[in-house]
Amino acid sequence: MAVRAPLSLALLVCGLAPSTWADGAPGKPAAQDTPPPTVQTPQTPSISKDRRAARRALDRSLVWLATAQKTTGDGSFPRGEGKDLEYAPVAITSLGALALMAGGSSPTQGPHHNAVAQAVDYLLVHTDLSPASPTRGFISAGGDETSLMHGHGFATLALAEALGMSPKGERIRAALTAAVDLIQRTQGSAGGWFYKPKRQSEHEGSLTVCLLQALRSAREAGVHVDPAVIARAVGYLEKSQLEDGSFAYQIGSQRSSVGLTAAAISSLNATGKYGGTAIARGVDAIFKGLAQREEDGATSRFPFYERLYLAQAFWQHQDTKLFARWYPTAEKDLMRLQDQDGSWFDPRFGRAYATAMNALVLAMPDTLLPAFQR
Repeated sequence: MAVRAPLSLALLVCGLAPSTWADGAPGKPAAQDTPPPTVQTPQTPSISKDRRAARRALDRSLVWLATAQKTTGDGSFPRGEGKDLEYAPVAITSLGALALMAGGSSPTQGPHHNAVAQAVDYLLVHTDLSPASPTRGFISAGGDETSLMHGHGFATLALAEALGMSPKGERIRAALTAAVDLIQRTQGSAGGWFYKPKRQSEHEGSLTVCLLQALRSAREAGVHVDPAVIARAVGYLEKSQLEDGSFAYQIGSQRSSVGLTAAAISSLNATGKYGGTAIARGVDAIFKGLAQREEDGATSRFPFYERLYLAQAFWQHQDTKLFARWYPTAEKDLMRLQDQDGSWFDPRFGRAYATAMNALVLAMPDTLLPAFQR
């Protein structure tokens, strides 16, 4: 079966504050899993001797996002220049909102609160709340044939993160509850999800990561999530791990990548699985893959997706040395590659996508977004 390349990182972003599910519920961490130790503060020298330069780079990127958003007039973020760029306003607007929130703004406070509020309003307007609709809860926009369930997952995550920050909390809660219901009723028999907002026999790993993390954040926001849905999704990811420790694009496939392996690890961490053989093998596969790529002089096909999930997987891992080992070089690379106007560019999805993804990476050690808290 042909596998479409993942849209993102499947937050972004998508990463979530690690904690357990309800006692006795499916998906509760196994006995061998241990809680993460007391972690260092975000400003610790083992992460970066001086975060001021990175924070300036982050602030410039957030200014760029808020300014670019004004050009659309509806709260979404623009596709940008380039006639061949894919149109994915739901996904990119969700990532932009997450980046602005990670940078310290809420819908009512912070330097970019207006931009956050407008992005959240855009997602609310585009949530199907029709009682009789077969796609009730689906967050989509006309003409957007790219975001699909990836975009829905990012939007669900963004609404969950915004819920506790907004005076429009009840409106957000209604949309978030419907969005969660759609995710739960479209889970396939294998435990994963596919691109359309309906239950399908097909499935794909990056979608499963994205939707699992959205559910995790929604639960933290106080929305009921069926633990059995989580257990099936976790089982899906565990079954997709290959002999070399990497995680495949789907169960039964031998295609894997550093980015999806990192995404799977961050999702397992988010559901309370911090240690164990599967996590250790996955981390080993990541470093082997990065070393092999450097030896070959190769680059990632999806650098923004990969960078975000590597940051999440290492940041949430119980061994804080992993993040300290990887992050300083990534941070320097981001500052070196940033354009003068504060943005970055991706040839597939444009500047708003690239800038939001990289801003999330730069913001991670500040842990201002609940999803990034260890």
